[in-house]
Amino acid sequence: MLNIPALKSIKSLTFLKSQLSLPKMSYQYHQIASLLEKMTSSDKDFRFMATNDLMTELQKDSIKLDDESEKKVVRMILRLLEDKNGEVQNLAVKCLGPLVNKVKDSQVDTIVDSLCLNMISNIEQLRDISSIGLKTVILELPQSSNSLAPNVCQRITGKLNDAIEKEDVSVKLEALDILTDLLSRFGLFLVPFHNSVLKALMPQLESPRQAVRKRSIIALSHLLSLADDCTYDKVIQRILKGLANDSNTVTFRTYIQCLASICRQSGPRLCRHVNVAIEHLRIYSQGDDDEVNEFCLQAFEAFVYRCSEAVTPHVNVILGVCLEYLSYDPNYNYESDESQGCLAMDTEEGEYADSEDYSDDDDISWKVRRAAAKCLEALITTRHEMIENFCQDLGPVLINRFKEREENVKSDIFHVYITLLKNTKSPNALSQDPHCMEETPRIIALIQDQLADIIKSIQPLMRERSMKTRQDCFFLLREVLNVLPGSLGPYLDDIVPGISYTLNDKSSTSNIKINVLGLLYSLLASHTPSYLFHPHIPVLVPLIITAVFDTFYKISTEALQVLQQLVKVMRPLEDFSIASPSTLRINTFVEEIYSATLEKLMTTDIDQEVKDRAISCMGQIMANMGDFLMPQIKTCLPIMMERLSNEVTRLSTVKAIYMIAASPLQIDLSLIIKDVIPILGSFLRKNNRALKLHSLDLLNKLTENYYHAFKPQVLQLVILDMKPLISDSDLHIAQYSLILLSTTAQKQPKALESIHGQFLPAVLMLIRSPLLQGSALSCTLKLLQVLVQTNIPDLDYNSLLSKLMDPIVIDNEQLNKQAHHSLAKCIAALTLKCPWEAIPLASRLLSYIKNSSDSSDNKLSFCLLTIGEIGRNFDLSSIFSLPTTLIEFFAASSEDVKSASSLALGALAVGSINTYLPLILKEIEGQPKRQYLLLHSLKEVISSLSFSSHGLSQLLPSVPSIWTQLFKLCESSEEGSRNVVAECLGKLVLVNPEELLKLLREALNSSNANMRAVVISSIKFTISDQMQPGDHLLKQNLGEFLLSLRDPEPGVRRVALVTFNAAIHNKPSLVRELLPTLLPLLYSETRVKSELIREVEMGPFKHTVDDGLDLRKAAFECMYTLLEQGLDRVDVKQFLGHVQVGLRDHYDIKMLTYLMTARLAVLCPDAVLQQLDQFVQQLRETCTYKVKANSVKQEYEKQDELKRSALRAVSALSQIPNADKNQHMTEFLKAIKDTPELCKIYDCVQKDSNCISTESCSMDQS
Repeated sequence: MLNIPALKSIKSLTFLKSQLSLPKMSYQYHQIASLLEKMTSSDKDFRFMATNDLMTELQKDSIKLDDESEKKVVRMILRLLEDKNGEVQNLAVKCLGPLVNKVKDSQVDTIVDSLCLNMISNIEQLRDISSIGLKTVILELPQSSNSLAPNVCQRITGKLNDAIEKEDVSVKLEALDILTDLLSRFGLFLVPFHNSVLKALMPQLESPRQAVRKRSIIALSHLLSLADDCTYDKVIQRILKGLANDSNTVTFRTYIQCLASICRQSGPRLCRHVNVAIEHLRIYSQGDDDEVNEFCLQAFEAFVYRCSEAVTPHVNVILGVCLEYLSYDPNYNYESDESQGCLAMDTEEGEYADSEDYSDDDDISWKVRRAAAKCLEALITTRHEMIENFCQDLGPVLINRFKEREENVKSDIFHVYITLLKNTKSPNALSQDPHCMEETPRIIALIQDQLADIIKSIQPLMRERSMKTRQDCFFLLREVLNVLPGSLGPYLDDIVPGISYTLNDKSSTSNIKINVLGLLYSLLASHTPSYLFHPHIPVLVPLIITAVFDTFYKISTEALQVLQQLVKVMRPLEDFSIASPSTLRINTFVEEIYSATLEKLMTTDIDQEVKDRAISCMGQIMANMGDFLMPQIKTCLPIMMERLSNEVTRLSTVKAIYMIAASPLQIDLSLIIKDVIPILGSFLRKNNRALKLHSLDLLNKLTENYYHAFKPQVLQLVILDMKPLISDSDLHIAQYSLILLSTTAQKQPKALESIHGQFLPAVLMLIRSPLLQGSALSCTLKLLQVLVQTNIPDLDYNSLLSKLMDPIVIDNEQLNKQAHHSLAKCIAALTLKCPWEAIPLASRLLSYIKNSSDSSDNKLSFCLLTIGEIGRNFDLSSIFSLPTTLIEFFAASSEDVKSASSLALGALAVGSINTYLPLILKEIEGQPKRQYLLLHSLKEVISSLSFSSHGLSQLLPSVPSIWTQLFKLCESSEEGSRNVVAECLGKLVLVNPEELLKLLREALNSSNANMRAVVISSIKFTISDQMQPGDHLLKQNLGEFLLSLRDPEPGVRRVALVTFNAAIHNKPSLVRELLPTLLPLLYSETRVKSELIREVEMGPFKHTVDDGLDLRKAAFECMYTLLEQGLDRVDVKQFLGHVQVGLRDHYDIKMLTYLMTARLAVLCPDAVLQQLDQFVQQLRETCTYKVKANSVKQEYEKQDELKRSALRAVSALSQIPNADKNQHMTEFLKAIKDTPELCKIYDCVQKDSNCISTESCSMDQS
């Protein structure tokens, strides 16, 4: 028998070998000519190989064809499409793809004309191959081409229309497929031909052939997505008219399918026809035709997803139809089945394992039930406002339908209930965010009430032979745990047998085992009381250990994670006494668990993920059960050391050793600790941030718990390695380094004796950093306090004080303001540990500022701040001249000195409130010129004392006098003073909310606008992001303050908007119930008001001033905050309308609304899609606006920034599913591509957004 592949290779080599020595271009032409000659051979093998080699050449980027060669190649490929050999024909079709990108437009036209002609040939094989060829050409046509694609569309459309109208069904089907491809890829180019295409398509909807009708529906839906409104409405009206009048079952089936398909492609445009369409569907869904009922439900699903706003009035109708058909099963008696106590799960025959076993071929009722389930899922996904009703009414129905006999339908019903759970806010999230906009206790209670029924329904299903059903059960249980952590504890007796069945079942797939182990992990980690698992530990341990040794690494990894969590449950470290050997007898399992993990730990040729999990699991075993494994520790710890030295496993090992070191069991680490610490020190030099952080954490824990097990010299090398880490380049690492130094100073002070000169300069440099604040600053203060108590030479109080003060006081070093604050706090922290030094130091600093007439502002500011920080902790009233001196500096020329003296006076009053607070209040009343600075002093007193119960008790007796003084200033003409008064009042309310809120509420009736503005603004400072005792009172009264949005004064309304914004941002729960009242008032402030616009004459010019601009900015900022916190409580359609108003407003508001547009495209894409035309129009106006030729440079810069922001919004809008089907959007994107300036900006915007998303994915989470 002839060896064809070998013969083909020989022949191919024969005619290519002689060509290798020719120059490149000449070689190409000669080779192409040679290949074309071979294609005419009578030997099919030569034709095959020549065509194959030609395709290889055409796929090369370097190939260049002259006009004559192009013609010859095209003619030959078209000729080969009619070849008698099928293999040659197939290769010729494959050549068309690369060929259309290598030849000129005229040759592509020739290819297309020839293929269209052959497509209607009488020869079936030629017809089929030509159809495939046309599809290949359409797929390979470049979309970026300026003329080629439109020309091809123009040439091909008429011929496809003719082919569709032919009687030959196979020709029709191929033509419809090609037309669909053409419409989906180049729909915009076919807009001029819509009428002719529709003329050909519409009659096909009534074809007797189902395949023709289906393909026509798909083509029509693609066409209508880009059709003009007139054409679109005309087609929809015809379909609706057909549904109203046609009595032909086949025809109205087709029209229903057509409506669903059009809705999926261009749903928002269908909104205006939804009412009529749904009424027709409701009527047809009441019939006895299962197929019609299925199509109606599919259409309902499309409407729910794609026309969510328009379908709102019909939700109850759709829900009723879905519930009716969810249990529609006329050919099966479930009651009879249940009465026999058999759900056909464990029967030998597997009676209901497959639909073929129990359904007749004519029974398609399962399709109706499946369509109903999918429609219900759509309702749950899109109607968040009805989630509570769904839980109450739909939940029990779904649970009852878990008994469904058809596997696929049962799976869909499970997914509906899982979707219901996913859309239910979890109490865990509530505990983390107690002020969220949505409250869900009732929903949670409803789910809890249904839990027993869920378990009862799925208990037998978890042992069913169907993998799909079992998997759905486990998915459902896992989602229950996400919503109700710890809720499945009482049902473990019902759940564990199902888990055991699947893990023991040899037929279980890898996926289901991984999912079961995932569920088991969630059960163990879900705050379920540990004792509930104890009866099941004898069953679980062997199952998990078997899974640990599974050959598939993913199962092994998951099992090790479960085993680690099981160890925590068996012996919780929070109270390890409850798991003593005498009570739980866990020692019988410890050895088994340890041995299995050790075997995995010692295996080297395993997947990296398994290695990491084994190390982590062993660390947990040692930490929780080490007292049972004292002899084995000597075997295990050296292995840990080996893994620590391995670059691949060192991070996991550091984390594992940390678990052991932190264990309350005080595991003996003397075997490795002297070797571990130097290795950890070397890790601090590595360029691996996570490794550095975890190494520092472990070093700190070893120093804290095992300081007696190693000599101080061991730590000294580590501290030297740590020196470069104490810098502001990474404050997180610096903070961990400072914590380690503090622990060392407490536990191993001798380690610092000879080397403090190495690390202290770095600490001092960090203190001078403008970035030092928060927890890093707190750790610095603690370090200095610990160091001063070590009694190490050169680390005594005076030495450290000198190092902190001398550079400024003596050397007059110039530092930034933040460094002054940090240094002052550090000196005060040192003094706190040496209280006898407080008054002498304050006196010394006072003498510096009183006697040094040539002192710089830098030095004065530092000394004043330091006095204040000392006075915050000590009573300095014995220094009689101190307050007078501080007040004198209120008249200094430097703003920094003024601010420092004001802050210092307030801090002094914190330390001695009875002495200095009356003085501040007296000065506020008697010194109007110093009022602003004195108010800042008062603010410092109130802010510092209102954060703790002790401070509040100190402040409470003085509240009446402070309140009286502040209220006198509410009507001040100085806006700066009024702002400080508002902050003081807001903080003061926290001291006595019952009385003071009442006084503020009464002040709202003042006739003075400044008073009303201050009162409303003060509430902004009362609302903090922390829980406060007076929150319930604030919630009761907040409405009265925010209703000042109706105030006639614009300034008062602006302050009310700012307060509203603060409430939404910090405590949305306070305004949840007020939104229906407040939102109309908010929206009214987004419009330009002519009464707030005035003209100002500036010499010969007139300048327009918009007094309402700040008001509108505050309104749009409030709306932006609503996006993140309370959009579920907002009418999105109305919200979008006001965003669109902002797109035409001032520069600042446009910038804000572009951000909102981009965010809305992510949060509510369907609603935005319905109004995409309006968004595109506004964005297009911005992008095409031309700045006047004589404008200043700033105008050009502002317009460029507007364009960039607008194009960011366009990029976000373009990512919405089906946005590319919107005609205005596609035209605008094409215009952007055709405009070099806009195209360049748009490409940069997209590149930036891609970089941001990539960085967020790869961010170091350590």
